[in-house]
Amino acid sequence: MPAQPQPHSVEIVERNTVPVAAIEHRGDPARLGETIRTFIAWRRAHRLPPSVSATYNIVYNNPDDVPPDAFRMDICAATRDVIAPNAAGVVPKTLAGGRYAVLRHTGSDDTLDQSVAYLYAEWLPASGQELRDAPLLFQRVRFYPDVPEHEAVTDVLLPLR
Repeated sequence: MPAQPQPHSVEIVERNTVPVAAIEHRGDPARLGETIRTFIAWRRAHRLPPSVSATYNIVYNNPDDVPPDAFRMDICAATRDVIAPNAAGVVPKTLAGGRYAVLRHTGSDDTLDQSVAYLYAEWLPASGQELRDAPLLFQRVRFYPDVPEHEAVTDVLLPLR
């Protein structure tokens, strides 16, 4: 049984807007690996490794709650560089600044949904906070293959009013 996130591990922070290069994954989550590989190749070609460019996901919906063809998620790298039109389909976007509840998830993505569910179902109702109309963000702090999957670190960022 994976460790459940503890209430004290949620922090409310104020974040600045973050310009990013984003690739939009639309459709079956089973094909996410193809989108990730395309983005990694683009990122390497533009010298934006995770060590110098923070990695984010913009999460529009839960793959368990929508049909596979309706799943949406963007994979992003922080950059102030101009993003020229490209064959990979990488486009410029901006991650919204403002207040966020932050929960640090350690371990595999296989249990990430448990951390997200905790934030929405337990922490949010008990916190007195209100959601802002913006998508959930994941900031990939440490991830495979740089660290073993069980040592991966992802900050789950819940947008608040």
